[in-house]
Amino acid sequence: VTIPEGYTVEQIIQLLAENDVSDAAALEESAKNHVFDKFDFVDNENLGSISRLEGYLFPDTYEVYKGNAAVVDTINKMLNNFGNKYDADIKSGAENLGRSMHDIVTIASLVEREAQRDDERARIAGVIYNRLNNSSEFPYLQVDASVLYGLGRTGGKLSDEDLKSDSEYNLYNHEGLPPGPICNPGYASLYAAS
Repeated sequence: VTIPEGYTVEQIIQLLAENDVSDAAALEESAKNHVFDKFDFVDNENLGSISRLEGYLFPDTYEVYKGNAAVVDTINKMLNNFGNKYDADIKSGAENLGRSMHDIVTIASLVEREAQRDDERARIAGVIYNRLNNSSEFPYLQVDASVLYGLGRTGGKLSDEDLKSDSEYNLYNHEGLPPGPICNPGYASLYAAS
């Protein structure tokens, strides 16, 4: 199964279900409530939301077994792959920027959803950091993809009403970064964010 860059956890669950890896309910239950204690980057304290895995299911091609018994193993493969891809270069970049892994993955997810072409990633990351580092001049990141995520959408045009939503992901009226990643970014976006 190939997981495309920029897919949300919900889209990944749907894709796995469509490919008969498991049924969507079992996948969602594991994403929400299984304790993935092997990975210190997974929030195992606040169970109950699939968004706790957002950003950490690495997009790639996976060979997986079918059936509900393979659900945790499948998610573990994606988390393990993320841990391997978040390499020394990205860690060093994050450290130099004074940013946590959570920040880097969140910024990478914004870059992933905003970039139309590979050569735009570094520029988009630069704009985000410029705004974050000059918050008195640029208090809002104004990232459309984050607003869409807060509305439960992955595409489409934003209306004036959408831009007034009170979601923490609405970066037109909430300062700084959103509460977490808005998708699962690939390596190029992680690298650009660091």
